[in-house]
Amino acid sequence: MSERRDTRVRSIDVARLAGVSRSAVSRTFTPNAYVSPETRSKVLKAAAALNYHPNAMARSLITQRSGIIGIVSADLQNPYYAKILEVLGGALRDTGLAPLVLFGDETSSKSQVAQLLSYQVDALVIINAVTSTLTENISRMKVPVVAVNRYFRHDWVTSITCDNQHAAELVGNHLLDQGCTRIGLVAGNSDASSGTDRETGFLRALAKRGVAPVVVENGDYTHDSGVAIARKLFGSGASMDAIFCCNDLMAIGLMDVARSEFGLRVPDDLLVAGFDNSVVGAWQSYRLTSVDQNVEQMVELAVHYIQRALEDDGKEAGQFFQVQGKLVVRESTGRSH
Repeated sequence: MSERRDTRVRSIDVARLAGVSRSAVSRTFTPNAYVSPETRSKVLKAAAALNYHPNAMARSLITQRSGIIGIVSADLQNPYYAKILEVLGGALRDTGLAPLVLFGDETSSKSQVAQLLSYQVDALVIINAVTSTLTENISRMKVPVVAVNRYFRHDWVTSITCDNQHAAELVGNHLLDQGCTRIGLVAGNSDASSGTDRETGFLRALAKRGVAPVVVENGDYTHDSGVAIARKLFGSGASMDAIFCCNDLMAIGLMDVARSEFGLRVPDDLLVAGFDNSVVGAWQSYRLTSVDQNVEQMVELAVHYIQRALEDDGKEAGQFFQVQGKLVVRESTGRSH
């Protein structure tokens, strides 16, 4: 039997073809390492010709960095969080970092942290609410942590959110501009800062123009809670000409029930607005007016922070950034742009 030959391309092979030293090849593929533009061009051309890919494990031994960024989420059933994950994963890969997605809940928090430690992640991104137990365990990991779409009151977390109060005010003013006076609100979880901020901003917009909500209900950001609240409101005979739901899933659940079980027409009988600008909300069957939270800018800030934190060992932790959302008007509130 003939011996199996190792056909893997090594850095020395790239160095020989490029006519440079092996260390020059290493520097070319090491983030922030200096190499002249001419040498970099030679190395990249040789690497492409040989289909060479640097050994991430070997590089991590040199840099003392794994290049892995943990992404922690409690739930991806909401299409909005799936969008954050998609944009974030792409942005991390574009900067040479590798995303590792883990799902955390109360029963698995310890094992999740153990798994993160075993992969030696360089930083963590939290993209939605996680349990207090998991948060406590993450705090012990001593790596940079950034929360996207969530505000954490901890000095070891940098938080990046949409300006939820201002965005919800845009919704309130829009419904008022449409001539609505009997307006309902389906708020989110009272223990989530994003939900309370949206409620505060929306009610402030109404109050400035002398309008009080005819009803306020709290959901849990799921389609099922939108369905349940719709049955409760419409079944009780509540008279509304508009309703704002603090996320798209609840708005879609409410619209489903309003039309199929109570014969209400949107927007002829009832105007409905949501928050998140999800793909589903834009479908022809809903055409839901909603707030776009500017996920791309939040992710850009998150990745920039991670890069800075890896350079200075997280000395800038505890910052809070807000981006401005945009109201996307569709047919569910009577007109579209």
